[in-house]
Amino acid sequence: MADVRLADLDGLYGPPGARAAAKTLPRLDRHMTRFIGLSPFCVLASVGGDGTVDVSPRGGAPGFVQVADERTLVMPDRRGNNRLDTFRNILSGSGEVSLLFLLPGMDETLRVAGRAELTADPALLAAMVEFGKPPKTALRIAVREAFLHCAKAVMRGRLWEPQAQIDRSVFPSLGEMIVEQTGVGEAETQAQMVARYRETL
Repeated sequence: MADVRLADLDGLYGPPGARAAAKTLPRLDRHMTRFIGLSPFCVLASVGGDGTVDVSPRGGAPGFVQVADERTLVMPDRRGNNRLDTFRNILSGSGEVSLLFLLPGMDETLRVAGRAELTADPALLAAMVEFGKPPKTALRIAVREAFLHCAKAVMRGRLWEPQAQIDRSVFPSLGEMIVEQTGVGEAETQAQMVARYRETL
């Protein structure tokens, strides 16, 4: 099997269309700002000082990621598992991050890239209370580029189609799977895990 090299890409795929090549903006426009304001979920990618990459899901009420201005986003950090992979990457590396915003029921997505810094500014955190408590920290992201992404991937994956949804019972609970993998702790049923999650959102 032949490996593909950088020099091979243009021959394999050809150039992007004029609109695809032109759509990247160095700031957030009104459509992107509205998209982020309606989005309850995004995926955050970061690069560590050793070059390894991490990707992390983030969610909250629609607009939980705030648009401070056309070149600045602020993302609160809610309680998680305390691995802090994203933050360790940002603080040990260049701070470069990428985000993919999704809207339930909409096949198009929004991609944003920039440089992040971690802040624990009390005034900022006090303005980001959700689920009855402020975040411990927040990411301030200086936007470098942003663009709307076409619907093809989500359409292929049938992400929002009801008939494509799986029944949760086809898998054990996350707790049961991790105990099997690691031998650490005691397994929780799916119902027990969901109840605990709701108490600690």
